[in-house]
Amino acid sequence: MTIEWRYTIHPGLGVLSLAGFLGQEAVGRFQGAVGWAVARGTGPVVLDLTGLRGWSDGGRLAVSEAASRLAAEGRGLELAAVPEGGADGGFEDGPAVITVHGDLAAALAAHRDRGVEEREWRSDAWPGSA
Repeated sequence: MTIEWRYTIHPGLGVLSLAGFLGQEAVGRFQGAVGWAVARGTGPVVLDLTGLRGWSDGGRLAVSEAASRLAAEGRGLELAAVPEGGADGGFEDGPAVITVHGDLAAALAAHRDRGVEEREWRSDAWPGSA
């Protein structure tokens, strides 16, 4: 089982949405999606976990590593809609600070003044795409 992803940019902000299960077998795909976000956006990346059914310890570690990768680029990682029990996954142990929002709407509201322009990319099997 793997994940599907969608990346949407706003001026100064990116939203990387995941669907599926972020287990060890999906880490490579996740790292590729983070690379896409690093190459194509600016500012913080909100990792929207609304469509995520869950994650393994390896998936959580990959999120912490993504936060470090973004921090090295001068950018932050923020989480929205963390799966149940996921916020206590030890993110504060890593070198990068990760802000956690209750849901995507709250994360976007925290950046509301960034503008309205959006662009979006997604993997072929993103849920709801035709």
